[in-house]
Amino acid sequence: MSWIIELLLNAAILVGLTYIMPSVKVRSFGTAILVALVISLLSVTVGLILQFVLNIFTLFLLSALVRLIVTALMIKLADKLFSGFEVRGFLPVFIIALIMAVVGTLLERM
Repeated sequence: MSWIIELLLNAAILVGLTYIMPSVKVRSFGTAILVALVISLLSVTVGLILQFVLNIFTLFLLSALVRLIVTALMIKLADKLFSGFEVRGFLPVFIIALIMAVVGTLLERM
C-alpha cells in the first residue's frame, strides 16, 4: 500500500516540478504515473546492481550519494524511454531525485 502512495506522490512531484522548473515537461498525470512506475522498476532492477557496484568502489562510505546519483540516472533513462516526459540537463534530474528521496524518507518515517 505504501508503495502505491509513494508512486502517486512521485507522480505528483513530477507534475508539480513541471510548473516550477522550465526544463521539466510531463504531458499528463497519467504519463507521470507511468514514468514514476518505470523509475521505480528501473531502480529495483538496474539501480540495485549499479548501487552495489558503486558502493564497493566507495567502500559503502557514500551510499546516500550513490543512491541519489543512481536514482538520477534512472530518471534520465526514463526520460529517454517516454516521449511525454522530458528533462533537460542533469541538475534538474538530480533535483527531482533529491525531492523524491526526501518525500520517500518522510513517508517511511510516518
